[in-house]
Amino acid sequence: MGFSRTYEEINEKIKSGDVVVVTAEEMTRIVREKGEKKAAQEVDVVTTGTFAPMCSSGAFLNFGHTSPPIKAHRVWINNVPAYAGLAAVDIYIGATEPAADDPLNRIHPGLFEYGGGHVIQDLVSGKPVRLKAEAYGTDCYPNRFVEKTLYLKDFPNATLCNPRNAYQNYNCAVNLSSKTLYTYMGVLKPKLGNANYSTSGCLSPLLNDPLYKTIGLGTQVFLGGGVGYVIWHGTQHNPNVPRNERGVPKSPAGTLMLLGDLKQMSGRWLVGVSMLGYGCSLAVGIGIPVPILDEEMAYYTGVGDDEIVTQIKDYSFTEPEPLGEVNYAELKSGTIRIRGKEVPTVPLSSYVRAKEIAEILKSWIKDGRFLLTKPQKYLPGSSEPKVK
Repeated sequence: MGFSRTYEEINEKIKSGDVVVVTAEEMTRIVREKGEKKAAQEVDVVTTGTFAPMCSSGAFLNFGHTSPPIKAHRVWINNVPAYAGLAAVDIYIGATEPAADDPLNRIHPGLFEYGGGHVIQDLVSGKPVRLKAEAYGTDCYPNRFVEKTLYLKDFPNATLCNPRNAYQNYNCAVNLSSKTLYTYMGVLKPKLGNANYSTSGCLSPLLNDPLYKTIGLGTQVFLGGGVGYVIWHGTQHNPNVPRNERGVPKSPAGTLMLLGDLKQMSGRWLVGVSMLGYGCSLAVGIGIPVPILDEEMAYYTGVGDDEIVTQIKDYSFTEPEPLGEVNYAELKSGTIRIRGKEVPTVPLSSYVRAKEIAEILKSWIKDGRFLLTKPQKYLPGSSEPKVK
């Protein structure tokens, strides 16, 4: 019978200060030098990290009751529309919502200089925002209009709630057409002028637990500079894709729905993004600890960039089928070869920031400030890999 340990045993080691924590990048070296058996015996926790635009993000905000009370019908924060169809003063602001007066793509390519993601960054950075709310008036909520300046501390409740984050792998995007494309994968130059990708590779959370054996409902994570939780599988979660022999998906697969107290978070780890010709977004910092429960988890967390592959997709739709396969060591080298042409690669995610997140989470655990949580329910697809 192979080596194993429990969540409870790891948490006792965290409390006593005896825990051994390494980043996923460090774990790759350890496993390659010593093998997964020895690595499992030596390492208790592996920390991961990612920092990239994650469009399916936003925040639930309660802006507090007015006098007389109001049942908000339409709400704007810094002129960015928020959704008010929840309750009297509960609203949701989405990361990709542009300002109400944004010219969008009428002047192409649009700049999308300010949107919901920027509002969220302003709030967690301690900046004031201007809230305006309109209402139709009722007997119990007679107020029809309110406008006021608020700081994050003035909101009775503020919760980051992101329906789809931490995509498990993603396409490498290129453009075969003769015109420049403006996409959620960034600007794609014509005729294979560049190849854009958006995953932190061996540091990426779901690539270190490819079959979701330790990540699920209730998993505690680093989120936006504070503590958050996995509350469900994210939208578009699709574990049933082809995987390699390590269980790593070859195309976009799993996703996470995450939630946390916005008042704990930081403008360094929640950053408003303007994507030329496409729209607004929010760059989100996420780090997830992976407990080394056995040799299998040591094996999975030992994955290297050269063992993680993704599909090269043409975003001009000239060719619907993938143009080939590439690994992250090749992508991070700066150029890849596509159809005989050397193509420069461009990351949308920050590997430097991902490393910093993994190190921060490592320090939290080593200092006894962050315990591991066993999932109450595992993500769909927590099973054996489908090798193809």
